[in-house]
Amino acid sequence: MASTPPATLADAGAMPADVEALADQVPGARAHSPLDMPPSAWWAIIKRVYVMNGVHNLALLAAGVAFFVFLAFVPLIAVTVLLYGLIADPGTVANSLDLLNEVVPSEVLVILREQLLQIVTTSSTQQGLGLVLALLFSTYGAMRAATAMMRALNIIYEEHETRGFFRTTLVAVMITLGMAGIAVVGLVSISLFSYVRNFLAPYIGASSLMLIQTLTWVVAAMLVSVTFAIFFRYAPDRRAAKWRWLSLGSMASTVLWLCITLGFGFYAANVSDYNATYGSLAAIVIFLMWLFLSAYAVLIGAEINAETERQTFRDSTVGADRPLGQRGAVLADSVALDEAEQAILEKQRRRRTVQP
Repeated sequence: MASTPPATLADAGAMPADVEALADQVPGARAHSPLDMPPSAWWAIIKRVYVMNGVHNLALLAAGVAFFVFLAFVPLIAVTVLLYGLIADPGTVANSLDLLNEVVPSEVLVILREQLLQIVTTSSTQQGLGLVLALLFSTYGAMRAATAMMRALNIIYEEHETRGFFRTTLVAVMITLGMAGIAVVGLVSISLFSYVRNFLAPYIGASSLMLIQTLTWVVAAMLVSVTFAIFFRYAPDRRAAKWRWLSLGSMASTVLWLCITLGFGFYAANVSDYNATYGSLAAIVIFLMWLFLSAYAVLIGAEINAETERQTFRDSTVGADRPLGQRGAVLADSVALDEAEQAILEKQRRRRTVQP
């Protein structure tokens, strides 16, 4: 049976009086943030996420995003290395990959290390105008990933792209540079933690070293969540959501991505023999599959945020609160209704119709 999207107040033709009347009957309708929602509201959100996974065809969207990220991956690495090279030795970027040994599949690390070494070798000789031109060309190539994510998030948030070419390009550039900037901050943070750990190793115990390692991973996870939140806030063509309405989806994407990465790394290394099936293409296939699963994790987080916005009657967009229908975002302007609530609306409409 084909999945169908949930009904909304707009579908039911509800009037403002109906909105206030239903607020006490819809769980989480008056919530000011996702943390204020009761378990019944989250159960409704989870069920809708499951339904909308099929309606929005997230698997196909994730495959498309993964393809464009694959095309943009080397330019995106180049942007990161070039920006990092402005403040530190770009050669340390390749050394930072050691942190991913236990997380990312080994075949992916091989590809990353090869591309990084090539880019670091090339970028170390670029200065002045050559550096600026290299950064511009790399940013243009890396924009494919941001553009693909913008289109996918428009589908999830049920928005139509109305921004012009120049504005869309500017948003894609800013998101790309933002991603690279966060990666640079992450590299600097990891380098500092690694330096402190190595410097203090002779003086502190194993438990303290473990604490420093844990803090390194916590900082890395926070930066990944910030990256996802930037996508969710600025990529769709809509009035931006408040940060608190993006936080849970961003954290869910981070946790899901980490679990998927660890699980797929174990699967690729111990269960499936990609080399026997794909031969010399095995590393590329594993890399693409990892990108696909990673994109799926991000889109699931976006779907959680979208359905959380649909659950509340409160204005989830930035700025002063606006009434339903005037918020500049489809999901912020609609509220999901179950069968009982739709029956109430239908009864109220019939009552208004028969009144003289």
